[in-house]
Order: sequence, then C-alpha cells, then structure tokens
Amino acid sequence: MTYIVTESCIRCKYTDCVEVCPVDCFHEGPNFLVIDPDVCIDCSLCVDECPAGAIYAVENLPPEYGKYISLNQELCQSWPIINARSDAPADADEWMSVKEKFQYLQTA
Repeated sequence: MTYIVTESCIRCKYTDCVEVCPVDCFHEGPNFLVIDPDVCIDCSLCVDECPAGAIYAVENLPPEYGKYISLNQELCQSWPIINARSDAPADADEWMSVKEKFQYLQTA
C-alpha cells in the first residue's frame, strides 16, 4: 500500500504534509504535490496533516481518483523532492472548495 495525492491538492498545495514525512517522498510541481510510491513507507502521518483532505491510502482511494495513482508515479520522476513546509498560494483557501480541478493541473 502507498498513499496518493489527489485532485483536492491542485492549486492549494499546502505543504503541511511534507513536514511530517519521515522519508522525503513528496515531490513538488507548479501547483500540486505528489508522493513517490517507491519511497513512501505507508506511515500515514501525512493524511491528517493535509488541510485539503487530498491524501488517500491507495486501498481507500475513491474510484473517481484512480488516475492519480499513475499521475503520482509519473510526476515524481521529474519533479524535485520537497522536504520543508512552505507558504501555500495566497488563494489556496478559495481553491480548497472547488471540485473537479484536474484541468488546472500544471505539470511543467
């Protein structure tokens, strides 16, 4: 089992989860974070730290977020590791309640 960052993180990119990760499995993109499934040790510390509720255990992943399994795996290969908390975007709180944000994901 591993943990997956899903759509709720897009344009919110709170980094509270990064700070508690003991193995530096998070990678940062322009407006989204992902988890490297090969590094994640399934500790679940990040889940409760995410204000947007964007992180799920793969076994509890809602079906509509299935594409995020391969997306996390793919994007962690090219995005840099993030291992320290940083400020969320100024409009993160506004984006937290927006649904269906996949079209806003920036990969480069």
